[in-house]
Amino acid sequence: MLFQSDSRTHYPIHAKQSQQFNLWATGDAHVGSDLKGNRKSLAQAIAQSENPEKGFDWDIMIDVGDLSGNQGYPKDDEGQELIRQYKTMKRHHRSHVYNLAGNHDATGPDDPNTQWWFRKYGDPLGKHTKHSDVDPTKRPFPVQGEWDHYSFQFGNVLVLMMSDRNDGGPPVGRGARGGYPAGAVTDETFNWWVQQVEANPDKIIISAHHHMLKETTVGSGEWEGFESRKLNSKGRFPTKYHGYYADGAPKGASYLYWVGGRPDAQAFEKYLAEHPGAIDLWIGGHTHTHPDDVVNGRSHIERKWGVNFVNTCALAKHHGKREWQTPMSRLFTFTEDSSELLVRCYLHTDKHATQGWYEPAQRTLKIRHPFKK
Repeated sequence: MLFQSDSRTHYPIHAKQSQQFNLWATGDAHVGSDLKGNRKSLAQAIAQSENPEKGFDWDIMIDVGDLSGNQGYPKDDEGQELIRQYKTMKRHHRSHVYNLAGNHDATGPDDPNTQWWFRKYGDPLGKHTKHSDVDPTKRPFPVQGEWDHYSFQFGNVLVLMMSDRNDGGPPVGRGARGGYPAGAVTDETFNWWVQQVEANPDKIIISAHHHMLKETTVGSGEWEGFESRKLNSKGRFPTKYHGYYADGAPKGASYLYWVGGRPDAQAFEKYLAEHPGAIDLWIGGHTHTHPDDVVNGRSHIERKWGVNFVNTCALAKHHGKREWQTPMSRLFTFTEDSSELLVRCYLHTDKHATQGWYEPAQRTLKIRHPFKK
């Protein structure tokens, strides 16, 4: 069901005719970067989705992070711009968006208020409503947990949201400049994830993090963030998907590299290898590219360890100088009593193909249990 909302009301527009649930997955809006290019990445995507003639129906949005495009630490002005763009929603409310932090959303290692920018503007728990516009009483599905690892449930689907902990300084966290792309979670988050997975074998389980797991989708292997490992004239590996920072674990720039401060830990990978099919879906982003990209045989949607992995890619157009970078997102359609999940790719510009649905990227995935609303 969709909702019309303003500052005072929250009421249904219409009831769905079908027994479907649509989850819109976006990420890497980098609002500051695109604003410099005279483009409002998030607002444009929202307007396209809500267009009564050419848009599409969605019940909730999951945003997999990198709301900020700042190469330094994110600031209040970009956070305020983020909320202005969220407030352009006409058929939904800000509280229909479930956020997690990406590597560009982290504040500095010496900041006493850890990850204050994301907690203030991403605000998954709704503790800073004045700044974030997230009202926990308007959440269609209440959240449980902490700001960097929380869950919510719709029907028999359990969603496990995990933020990138790219704070604390190099090598795990970012330095004063640059996203320091290698992904990180704390031991607390990983242990929570295991507990949630093992306590809910009867649920359809979606795990979401800014990064993909190692060697699951396009560009998620060792050193795959770079064109080559030959240093250029500036003493850097030439960029392909991610920036090079010698003190920031460039080997793992394209995947979730750190767990509890341990490099190349592969804690999630090892668990899933030992417990195949323990979850149904891993949603991430981080690697900006185009919908037909393939690296070492891996595309954007792959299946490994009995799990479906989907890289949502990026809403941004101007973050980085890659000419083939294509603003896009994914729509996941669950159907009552079906164990098939439809995934469609929406192109937000006509750079790669006609703006709108990109049929060559459409997939139907198998999930463990029939969906129940």
